[in-house]
Amino acid sequence: MNSLSSKEILDLARRTLRIESAALGRMADSIDEKFVSAVDRILECRGKLIITGMGKSGLVGRKIAATLASTGTPSFFLHPGEAFHGDLGMISTGDVVLALSYSGETDEVLKIVPFIHSNGNVLISMTGNAESTLAKNSDIHLDVAVEEEACILHLAPTTSTTAQIALGDALAVALMKARDFTSLDFARLHPGGSLGRRLLMTVGNVMRSHDLPIVSPDCAATDMIHTMSRGGLGMIIILDGDRIEGIVTDGDIRRAMESRQAEFFNIRAIDIATRSPKTIGVGAKLIEAEKMMTRHKINSLLVTDDEGVLRGVIQIYDIKL
Repeated sequence: MNSLSSKEILDLARRTLRIESAALGRMADSIDEKFVSAVDRILECRGKLIITGMGKSGLVGRKIAATLASTGTPSFFLHPGEAFHGDLGMISTGDVVLALSYSGETDEVLKIVPFIHSNGNVLISMTGNAESTLAKNSDIHLDVAVEEEACILHLAPTTSTTAQIALGDALAVALMKARDFTSLDFARLHPGGSLGRRLLMTVGNVMRSHDLPIVSPDCAATDMIHTMSRGGLGMIIILDGDRIEGIVTDGDIRRAMESRQAEFFNIRAIDIATRSPKTIGVGAKLIEAEKMMTRHKINSLLVTDDEGVLRGVIQIYDIKL
């Protein structure tokens, strides 16, 4: 095994990144109306976008399919070998097929081209050879040719797969814009992700509503400290009946102990309270609560119903889970 110095390792890494970034720059300069046609045909599609490819192109195809499906374009990956042995029934007449093969001569892909034509599907290909069999038998050909692979042997797909991924991302972004795909749409397709959670779930879904640290306006200092400790929220809430009179944070208590040492144990909760605490409706989305906390530089909000009655407390930690 050849031992490489740190400089040699870094030089190889930089060489790889420069080769691949240069290839993407050239591709950005050469992209043409064929790309627009591909976007238009996918938008017009009444079915799904089916992506196929073998080997490394197949792995790239899976990634492109996943990206498209998560950004508003119904897509799935179909292995060409499995398709040739029975899975062609997964292709409906209204579907568009995107076939990936850098050489454009991949046998497994070429074998399913006759079916795609006879089935009336639009075939878009992504190859590095515009004169290849696949390119010539496609309705639209997207050129991903690169001058060299980053591989030191110029054999392993490296720059070429990066070009395929990048063009797939370009398709996804263009289609997102054309479909007016929003962050809310993204959240609906990613309900388990942090964005989906913040955009779809309400304050009422995650707020703490039981065993709230509530005290009266006349609550003494000792009781404030005990209630604060038991509550575990770093704050206590002052209520007079159903009316919210204010809050006292642990910081308020510490500051009062420092500035009013002699009389600290004679003060009442209302004496050191924040009288107009920030509140949010129980039906508000988590993203609204997060924005409010960020804007006011606070960690907690009181949650109220339509009549302004306290229903719970939400903290930034509840949103960031």
